[in-house]
Amino acid sequence: MEAERSGGVAGGTNQNSGGGGVGRNPNGPKSVHGQATTEAAAAASAAGVMAGSSQPREPQDGDAGLSLPGILHFIQFEWGRFQAEKYRWEAERDELRAQVTFLQGERKGQENMKQDLVRRIKMLEYALKQERVALVLASVTSELPPLIDFLYPIVPNGPAESESEPANQMSWKEGRQLLRKYLEEVGYSDTILDMRSKRVRSLLGRTSPEANGAPASSEQQPAPDPEPLLQDNREEFKKTWNPRFTLRSHFDAIRALTFHPSQAVLLTASEDGTLKLWNLNKAIHSKKNAVLDVEPIYTFRAHSGAVLSLAMGEDGDSCYSGGLDGTVRCWKIPDINVDPYDNYDPGIESSVLLGHEDSVWSLTYSATHHRLASCSADGTVRIWDPQNSAPCLSVFNKEKEHGTPTSVAFVNSDPDQAVVSFDGGETLLYDLNTEQSIMVLDTGTKDGSELINCVVSHPSEPISITAHENRTIRYLDNKTGKVIHSMVAHLDAVTCLTTDPKGTYLISGSHDCSVRLWMLDNRTCVQEITAHRKKHDEAIHDVAFHPSQPFIASAGADALAKIFV
Repeated sequence: MEAERSGGVAGGTNQNSGGGGVGRNPNGPKSVHGQATTEAAAAASAAGVMAGSSQPREPQDGDAGLSLPGILHFIQFEWGRFQAEKYRWEAERDELRAQVTFLQGERKGQENMKQDLVRRIKMLEYALKQERVALVLASVTSELPPLIDFLYPIVPNGPAESESEPANQMSWKEGRQLLRKYLEEVGYSDTILDMRSKRVRSLLGRTSPEANGAPASSEQQPAPDPEPLLQDNREEFKKTWNPRFTLRSHFDAIRALTFHPSQAVLLTASEDGTLKLWNLNKAIHSKKNAVLDVEPIYTFRAHSGAVLSLAMGEDGDSCYSGGLDGTVRCWKIPDINVDPYDNYDPGIESSVLLGHEDSVWSLTYSATHHRLASCSADGTVRIWDPQNSAPCLSVFNKEKEHGTPTSVAFVNSDPDQAVVSFDGGETLLYDLNTEQSIMVLDTGTKDGSELINCVVSHPSEPISITAHENRTIRYLDNKTGKVIHSMVAHLDAVTCLTTDPKGTYLISGSHDCSVRLWMLDNRTCVQEITAHRKKHDEAIHDVAFHPSQPFIASAGADALAKIFV
């Protein structure tokens, strides 16, 4: 029924369309046949469209093939290409700008060099004119010395050279006196010229081997009187000190060192948290005048941080160390012939002094009262009795009224007094019996803000000597509190001081990598030694003078300790 109905409907439709075509087309049956052909073609194209909706249509020769994804892809591709060309162009532009800047800087440097060379040429021309004038005047009047002798006076090498220019002795002496005056203003004298000239002559081979300073020379001469012995001792110290031993076992900067009172033994403290004991007699002398390495004979380990300060007992049987952990530890010195590979002895560390709450910066021991003094970053200065069960005897600067102490020393001329330096530029004298400050020493600072790194006491006179951050060394009178002498001693901050036990010489160390030897009586420099290298703008942390043997030691930030003989 449905098939007949649909067929009837279709037949009716064709009849209506055929009847409509007969009624409208006057051409008759031929026109009706053309109309049917047209309708069949339309139906076939519709069927093709329906089939194309399910399958992709291949582009024909005359078809453009544009679609929305294709357009977006084309835009993205062109945009990426444009960005790549832009970045390439910017990189080339930056490279050209860098080349232009480099060429401009090179041209400016060449211009500056040209100006400097022109200026130097003019200076040389002027100096040449002055030299010619001086030579003409000297040839006419025979009173003026050559300009080079006036500017660079040299110590005569022998008796033959002293008779070469007898006519110019007066003017030469005047030039020497003028130069000596200038050198005294900066803390030097003509003695440093003698030392350097001896060194130059020794390098040229024009002097005897005694210039190298062999320590055995004093053993060949008898010492019948103490007065000539003191004079020989002075002459021995006037020699040129040369580096003899290098101690290399520490892993970080060496902060402090001290000698044994009678043996050739050195104790060092380092930022690696250890103390090391060195026997200088165990070095192997393989080459003459060679710097030898020495291995430590014992290592002390107990501090939990860097070890910052050291002090040796009066008999050399005990030593004391202060560290970043705020403790002061007492040690027994082992036998100097101990085997470095022996088992650890727990009895080496005798006791621990507790009381400080921050780093212990300085330690000093008084052989007269058997007392130990320490100053800490917590602002206090403490006096200890290492042999007592209650070791802390007194505390100074409890309220930090003077700031933070940086160094402490017992006064050698009066054992009942101690001198303390502070970071604010003050130096105070304390009475150990009354536990009160006696006097504030005038350090000569203008605003009181110049840091004092170290203070020592004169071995025999009531004088305190301070080392300042502003490159100066000052001598202070303990009786009047006034500055006796002030001098610019180094090219950088003066970090450490020590004195000869006989009261003849002073040694200073600085961050300018130099160790300088001074005479205490006339405060002049007799020798300068450069031995250490800088590390983080620090060079030399401590210096030491052996109490009974001709040894000088220096501790550096380069983790080395050097011994000079």
